[in-house]
Amino acid sequence: MSSTETSITPANRQMLLTLGRDSIREGLDSGHALAVDPQQWPEVLQQNGASFVTLNRLDGSLRGCIGTLQAHQPLVADVAEHAHAAAFRDPRFPPLAADEFEKVLVALSILSTPQALPVTSEAELLANIKPGEDGLILEEGAYRGTFLPTVWESLPEPLDFVRQLKRKAGLPPDYWSPTLTIRRYHTESFGEYES
Repeated sequence: MSSTETSITPANRQMLLTLGRDSIREGLDSGHALAVDPQQWPEVLQQNGASFVTLNRLDGSLRGCIGTLQAHQPLVADVAEHAHAAAFRDPRFPPLAADEFEKVLVALSILSTPQALPVTSEAELLANIKPGEDGLILEEGAYRGTFLPTVWESLPEPLDFVRQLKRKAGLPPDYWSPTLTIRRYHTESFGEYES
């Protein structure tokens, strides 16, 4: 599924957000992600999709974020799996405790299929990315990192965005190589903060 191919209706957005929260609740109760039968969901949500699930505390600070860049399973299964993982398996945080459950908000980003962005220099990359819109995947051998488009909110300058992404991938911020590969994607993002 791609956000450029299929837009998710408000009703389906709410279903996915509820599914994410239900999967976290199941994790608190049983230790496992919620088991999902894709056939029980609207057809658009049965299609393979790539998602990131982000958990934020009520003050807006990050509490967990886990996802995938490539669609490999039905979107509903992907959301259930990543909501559970964001709550309990993000290595940056301890597992979510029961008393935190009502103090986190679930947000989802549904990814389009990443497309190669062939550039020959950092300057060319900076000239070709769209701040606020593009998510980027940067790869160099075993080094890899991605920033969702929502990261533009905290890193609005393209040079800062790209250099922090290199750091995230484990590379020096001024690194450039002819073998560096960059792919661009977009997301359809929504969350419980919307009413």
